[in-house]
Amino acid sequence: MSLFILDTIFRVFGIRGPVSGNDDFHWEPDRPSLAAKGGSLTRVLAVLVVIAALLSLVVWAAVWLAIKSL
Repeated sequence: MSLFILDTIFRVFGIRGPVSGNDDFHWEPDRPSLAAKGGSLTRVLAVLVVIAALLSLVVWAAVWLAIKSL
């Protein structure tokens, strides 16, 4: 189990290669690391930030119009 956790940490940081130790631990070199998929994660986070900014702008405009109409 500890080798699996160590391999997961290596994949997150983009470190490639098998972890030596137990014989029943199988390494699959054809799977990309999680760090290689960072571009799509960055795009998703950028879209979420833009959506949050637009929603906050809409709420601000609604409150401003409500105060102005009083």
